[in-house]
Amino acid sequence: MKEFPMTCRCAPISDQHWPAEIADMKAGFAGALNVYRTMAHHPALLKAWAPLRQHIVKESALGPVRSELVILRAAHRMGSAYEWAHHVSRARKLGISDARIRSMQSSPDGEDGMIALAVDALFDGARLPPNIESALCESLGIQAVFDLMATVGFYMVLGFILNTYGTPLDEAVAAEMAERTL
Repeated sequence: MKEFPMTCRCAPISDQHWPAEIADMKAGFAGALNVYRTMAHHPALLKAWAPLRQHIVKESALGPVRSELVILRAAHRMGSAYEWAHHVSRARKLGISDARIRSMQSSPDGEDGMIALAVDALFDGARLPPNIESALCESLGIQAVFDLMATVGFYMVLGFILNTYGTPLDEAVAAEMAERTL
């Protein structure tokens, strides 16, 4: 991957420099992770982001395991080391094996393979072809198909931010990845 010089480096915002207009968000999700501390450079965007994040992360019709698989595949396709590491950690906490996690970087079988194909279709063609959409609807339901597409788009935007600004891994995740490599 080619490195480009950064003209506007936006390091995660520290507590002492946290924007006053989003002071109420610092104690929640926004203050917990470097990705959102980086987004805090644009308080209005972070504030608008919160409701969609709540749905994608907490209320998705995909459920927690399928959501993590979608995110892992999207992180792999984006080349986002930050998202990959964070979601390896989250997937492990859900009981997803390292072998299954690793498979999301290649060609997994079964439903995981269908999820990977769907994510790849969105990355490569900006749509779900009818055969993939139909198979997903039959297997997961229409709301999960919408949530799959929304999850991919959501994590693409995060990947753009993370990759542009070189946001560092959060300490706990960095320690976990060093201690327990995939």
